[in-house]
Amino acid sequence: FQIDKYLYDMRLSEETLQEVSQRFGKEMEKGLGADTNPTASVKMLPTFVRSTPDGTEDGDFLALDLGGTNFRVLRVKVSDNGLQKVEMENQIYAIPEELMRGSGVQLFDHIAECLANFLDKLNIKDKKLPLGFTFSFPCHQTKLDESILVTWTKGFKCSSVEGKDVVSMLRKSIKKRGDFDIDIVAVVNDTVGTMMTCGYDDHNCEVGLIVGTGTNACYMEEMRHIDLVEGDEGRMCINMEWGAFGDDGVLKDIRTEFDHEIDMGSLNPGKQLFEKMISGMYMGELVRLILVKMAKEGLLFGGRLTPDLLTTGHFETRYISAIEKEKEGLQKAHEILTKLGLEPSHEDCVATLRICQIVSTRSANLCGATLAAVLRRIKDNKGVERLRSTVGVDGSVYKKHPHFARRLHKTVRKLLPDCEIRFVRSEDGSGKGAAMVTAVAYRLAAQHKARQKILEALKLSHEQLLEVKQRMRIEMEKGLGKETHAEAAVKMLPTYVCSTPDGTEKGDFLALDLGGTNFRVLLVRVRNGMRRGVEMHNKIYSIPVEIMQGTGEELFDHIVHCISDFLEYMGMKGVSLPLGFTFSFPCQQTSLDEGILLKWTKGFKATGCEGEDVVNLLKEAIHRREEFDLDVVAVVNDTVGTMMTCGYEDPYCEVGLIVGTGSNACYMEEMRNVELVEGEEGRMCINMEWGAFGDNGCLDDIRTEFDLAVDELSLNPGKQRFEKMISGMYLGEIVRNILIDFTKRGLLFRGRISERLKTRGIFETKFLSQIESDCLALLQVRSILQHLGLESTCDDSIIVKEVCAVVARRAAQLCGAGMAAVVDKIRENRGLDFLKVTVGVDGTLYKLHPHFSTVMHETVKQLSPKCEVTFLQSEDGSGKGAALITAVACRIREAGQR
Repeated sequence: FQIDKYLYDMRLSEETLQEVSQRFGKEMEKGLGADTNPTASVKMLPTFVRSTPDGTEDGDFLALDLGGTNFRVLRVKVSDNGLQKVEMENQIYAIPEELMRGSGVQLFDHIAECLANFLDKLNIKDKKLPLGFTFSFPCHQTKLDESILVTWTKGFKCSSVEGKDVVSMLRKSIKKRGDFDIDIVAVVNDTVGTMMTCGYDDHNCEVGLIVGTGTNACYMEEMRHIDLVEGDEGRMCINMEWGAFGDDGVLKDIRTEFDHEIDMGSLNPGKQLFEKMISGMYMGELVRLILVKMAKEGLLFGGRLTPDLLTTGHFETRYISAIEKEKEGLQKAHEILTKLGLEPSHEDCVATLRICQIVSTRSANLCGATLAAVLRRIKDNKGVERLRSTVGVDGSVYKKHPHFARRLHKTVRKLLPDCEIRFVRSEDGSGKGAAMVTAVAYRLAAQHKARQKILEALKLSHEQLLEVKQRMRIEMEKGLGKETHAEAAVKMLPTYVCSTPDGTEKGDFLALDLGGTNFRVLLVRVRNGMRRGVEMHNKIYSIPVEIMQGTGEELFDHIVHCISDFLEYMGMKGVSLPLGFTFSFPCQQTSLDEGILLKWTKGFKATGCEGEDVVNLLKEAIHRREEFDLDVVAVVNDTVGTMMTCGYEDPYCEVGLIVGTGSNACYMEEMRNVELVEGEEGRMCINMEWGAFGDNGCLDDIRTEFDLAVDELSLNPGKQRFEKMISGMYLGEIVRNILIDFTKRGLLFRGRISERLKTRGIFETKFLSQIESDCLALLQVRSILQHLGLESTCDDSIIVKEVCAVVARRAAQLCGAGMAAVVDKIRENRGLDFLKVTVGVDGTLYKLHPHFSTVMHETVKQLSPKCEVTFLQSEDGSGKGAALITAVACRIREAGQR
């Protein structure tokens, strides 16, 4: 009781530990920020280690482990034959005292000589093996293989090394010898080595901790939070150098008089204050100071002091471990105190045991509080409700003290009740760890190279895009020509829409918009003059599958039934209005109000419609009902509707484009070029049906194995090949095929394919838009992958994001190349040096994907420098467009009647 009272300030409550944990969290923030790092005491140094082992590492590596008066050279063989095996051979070499205080050149020459000796022994001097270098001194890293020594510690004082890159000094010494060569891949500190060693056995390991003579920790931080390094994708290991926590005074309220005394007597007063409260180098000394003070006050040893007890360093930290052992603790206390020249009573031994307990418990608690801050940060970074994580640990205090580890774990669990934390001891941490960092770096480089080689086929050069533009132009000419039209892939269908809105249109119109499983009936009121504008009312109706796949009569009867319902709903039963019909299926038009259905798409299969005029089928159904009459003025395709809607807003709009589930374009062509229709005067809108571009093989040189796989398993193999490379219905499927290929090659998801990923159509195109959204962290990417049953790492998420970006970028570029062919044709048709034109655009891919539109616009700009192209998004394109076409037709009809 007396001791507890005497050392009251050393016994920290849970509230105090929470407070310490929060303060440490703030210090981490400071160290990570570019503006605050220079003054931060916890330096949070980037290590350029970007990934932990995934178990597929393979190869033969060397490691150098330098952190004290002895250093080790290791050969580490890592094999992945499904058994994950690591074999190690090592040799310890001494560093003589005079070398520790000599010149840097002598030190590194000595290391190179020991390396040569080791390679000789193993008879591998002729092999150029990759080497990882554990260098356990404070360093500033600029790359994985470049590390500037900040200051020597641990008794080293070699001249001309501080401020220099230790890797290049080692390389120079090896080169000078000339009898062997190695590839120095990585330099790491021992804490990182510990994390990597444990990470090989437990893939959840993302924290390294050392509590030995000194103490430090490292963990995997999200790149987006590391201001000191370029880029915000993925993660990087941060070497915290947490021993300096408190150097700026944030721990002054919990530091005791004994902590102050230890600091004043140390080699570096005012520095590494946290380390001085928790690490093995100082723990024994803390106990000694307490014993001396209590003896002086007559509370111990009958007030007697001995020269041994008064000598710094004579009460070693290992004594604490011995005294705190369950059974023989008091006996050990008696032995140790007697060795120090004291004659301890039983009470003195009990008191010494209690002092040791208080000092080591405080150490474990403080360590637990800071570790809890690190784990809380990882949990927040991941945005999970419950964190499952592993801490790799090394160090004599953690391993040899009988209760330290248990107390540390208990504190962490108390401060983080919502986390499941596992602690794994590192066996042979730093040397094996350096080899692991090297093995991971090798694996990542090899995998990156293999992936890039595969993705190369999807990356199109400027020359290739120009070629696509020229081929599209050739196909357009074929479609327009009377002789070549029959075998042309791009059909260039005349729409008989010969004019865009001029703003004088007015009246009430009905519109039907049929292009999928839902269709709409609209009432569109077009006003001109001062109140110019469009007012719309609409109702959506569904088409049951049995009707989509029944007879044509049933389908059109259902449509007319819905029109009847709408007129009743609007209170307009019996009114005869002009009607525009948006029919988004490939049609051959012979006049504005006649459209022969060429083939059903989008899951429709109604019999007796292909080869028939859909306007006729609609009129017949209206007559069958005998309830109302409608004047069907125009049948239009949705792309034309989009152009007309935007043309009402912008008189320069002469092109329509849709990039959604499918893709198509239309534009105003000179009548003299439309050979399928009589007449030379004026212009007519051409529905290109450009999705079929490439069906004749003209794009085969840029189609990849993934395009072929998607095409082969589609509902219409060999058809709509261009559409299958650029539209929403297929992009997710292309990505899925690439991900499966990567996984089979062991380049992703650790080579494990989930059953769900094997399911066609499971990777939806909307995932591309979500994954590429800039505001989405990789967390969301991981949750999308989790939804697909994929256990993914952070690295996997980056790869998936890259695949999505490559596929979407190619789609946007191809779309841009096609559009460049269209606008250049309009310019050349009119003999202009420069064309100003607007493209009306609709479609989910164009509207919702974060980068598609930007890439497409850039491509058009590069490929058609003589055109100034504006893109205008269509709001409610197809229904409104049908009504506007009807309005324009009625305006022209009335003008003709006058």
